[in-house]
Amino acid sequence: MEVERQAELERRAKIHAALGDPVRLRIVDSLQISDASPTELAGMLNVPSNLFAHHVQALVSAGVVSRHSSEGDGRRTYLHLEQDTLESLGTASPVAVPRRVLFVCTGNSARSHLAAALWRQVSAIPAASAGTHPADRINPGTIDAAVRHQLNLPIVAPARMDDVLDPEDLVITVCDRAHETPKVPGELHWSIPDPVDKGPEAFDAAYLELERRVRALASRFDS
Repeated sequence: MEVERQAELERRAKIHAALGDPVRLRIVDSLQISDASPTELAGMLNVPSNLFAHHVQALVSAGVVSRHSSEGDGRRTYLHLEQDTLESLGTASPVAVPRRVLFVCTGNSARSHLAAALWRQVSAIPAASAGTHPADRINPGTIDAAVRHQLNLPIVAPARMDDVLDPEDLVITVCDRAHETPKVPGELHWSIPDPVDKGPEAFDAAYLELERRVRALASRFDS
């Protein structure tokens, strides 16, 4: 028991040490609501690339941040905040309330529909979904996942982002390919793997990750 307690103390100390730098805290704050590539994030924070890489590695080593390859441009890597690691280390600051949240993926056939439906369960802020290259219909796997999780999913035709977007929307891309097309100002990005053609387990994994992120973001808006 004492060995386990010591190991847990050392793990927590490593996390606190990794967070003990203003640049690293800025990285964590930025990743609280949006995944980002190292190049994007270093540019946003105006940190030289070599110094930025050093700080990211410290956060990765502590289990605070993880890396994974883009499903779009495979040469690109996204940084993702491991929110569970930070749960006991403080509460995130609230952010400004948008008029509407617009979830965007490529085909508007899976992830964006699930995200919008999940959002409606937990927030009074309106939500919509769209695609950069809309499919003909919602993917049947999306509908099946909604049924399994008892999610109220409207069965509507996929929509094109340009036809739906309002200048005051908070846009959240939920797939890498959509994020890597021309950007909308102020867009957030959630790098969610595409579940289409990968079976029910992939849809359930996407559902659970979207549910976690939706709840985390919705809880941060000012009342």
